[in-house]
Amino acid sequence: MSTSDTSAAPTVSAAPWKPKYNPWTIAMVVTMATFMEILDTSIANVALPHIAGNLSVSEEEATWVLSSYLVSNAIVMPIGAWLATKFGRKRFYMTCVWLFGLSSLMCGLSPNLEILIFFRVLQGLGGGGLAPTEQAILADTFAPEKRGQAFAMYGMAVVVAPVIGPTLGGYITDNFSWRWLFLINVPIAVLSLALSSRVLEDPPFLAELRKKMHKVDYGGLALLAIGIGALQVALDKGEREDWFASNFIVTFTVIAVVALVWAVIWEYHHPHPVLDVRLFKLRNFSVACLMMFMLGVSLFGATVLIPQFLQVLMGYTAQQAGMALSPGGLVIIACMPLIGRIMGKVDARWLITFGFAAVGISLLHMHTLTLDIDFKTIMMMRVYQAIGMGFLFVPIQTLCYEGVPPEKNNNVSGMTNLSRNLGGSLGIAGLQIMLANRSQYHHNVLSAHTSQFDPIFQERVAALTRTFTQMGNDAALSTQMAYQAIYGQLQRQAAMLGYLDAIFVFACVSLAMAPVAFLMKRASRRGPRAGH
Repeated sequence: MSTSDTSAAPTVSAAPWKPKYNPWTIAMVVTMATFMEILDTSIANVALPHIAGNLSVSEEEATWVLSSYLVSNAIVMPIGAWLATKFGRKRFYMTCVWLFGLSSLMCGLSPNLEILIFFRVLQGLGGGGLAPTEQAILADTFAPEKRGQAFAMYGMAVVVAPVIGPTLGGYITDNFSWRWLFLINVPIAVLSLALSSRVLEDPPFLAELRKKMHKVDYGGLALLAIGIGALQVALDKGEREDWFASNFIVTFTVIAVVALVWAVIWEYHHPHPVLDVRLFKLRNFSVACLMMFMLGVSLFGATVLIPQFLQVLMGYTAQQAGMALSPGGLVIIACMPLIGRIMGKVDARWLITFGFAAVGISLLHMHTLTLDIDFKTIMMMRVYQAIGMGFLFVPIQTLCYEGVPPEKNNNVSGMTNLSRNLGGSLGIAGLQIMLANRSQYHHNVLSAHTSQFDPIFQERVAALTRTFTQMGNDAALSTQMAYQAIYGQLQRQAAMLGYLDAIFVFACVSLAMAPVAFLMKRASRRGPRAGH
């Protein structure tokens, strides 16, 4: 970084800079890679049993296919800004696309789990540098009054990719092979490289910043990599390892806390930090990071909750569960261009407030779920959520750049993307904790009524026993089958109530975020172009 002072925006280039190619062409090119990378965060989830069986490993071991990607992806995000400035944004971006494409090819060809995990790590390193760099490219390519529409196009990729990921992953796995989940990235990466080499260019001020860069902040790099990597492992593996009952999770949590606290102190006092934490002095940026974090919680948490509910309790296949989410993705695609157009006419803070309120209300409506719900009803519940989500990404992303010097755009994009991803990890981890704890609580409450002294319970047992006896079973077996049937119903009801509790918590969190938008400053209608 050229300076750690964010209070002023030095003019590094007196002449206005405009890209040679149409800004919308540039936006389409970079959005292509965004969609490819974010899709990979969720597409492999439904294929784990197939991967485990094909590579002759347990499903527990196969989960490292997901964890390794998320960890390496999270490590690169906060330091991507420094790398893009150091090596040139276009060069760094194309290197990330190349690494992502090549490692995707090798993932698809991997003969065993060890090699697959190794290339998933490389894939995550390449993917982690894409989204922050792409956002910085859009922020510099478009004037402030046009950024809303640019981020609308980008936002479609960010919110739609994780929604269709499970559906597409299920379809490919069921009809072809899990290897094609990775191989489909290769032609997209090749096309992205060809187009990027032609249309992308670095703004002049980046060359000026590169000349002023000092020696590498190795201490900050190491602390951030260790802290974020350990935190991601703890969040991803916590549920499987029984959280803090496991020495493994306790160790990684302690490492994460110590390293991240030390990193913040180190970077704050370092004259040339790899991650400029002083940006948090800017009110819009700080609030935007909080809201992106909570958007990640809502987006990824709900995206996991609905398919899991449909598969575990309703018996849907992965593809059918994904189809219930797909219409919501179409609604977001329809909303994004509209939001981009009205951004210049309506205070973005009101749009954010409406978005969080709509998500919260739709989740409260979803609290009416029952085990008899039909496909259309659950699909419409997801559509209602999608309407609110469509009003969040673009306004938040636009307001977070308000008051930020152009040379800090790389930092802003990296840190907001990291906030969203960490929010997603925490949302998924929190969902699993709530489901486990609340399902157990409701199981205990319902079990209290399964007693020989409860007349309703005994009537139910007697009725089922008669039914099974009429099917040709003897009395003893019929009674045993009756108890088993009731216990199965009890487990499903307890799990159902656990899901409802989790939905209620997500609803409350979303509603609580609705007024937070007004802690931000209103966006200027017009302002200096990034790079001026």
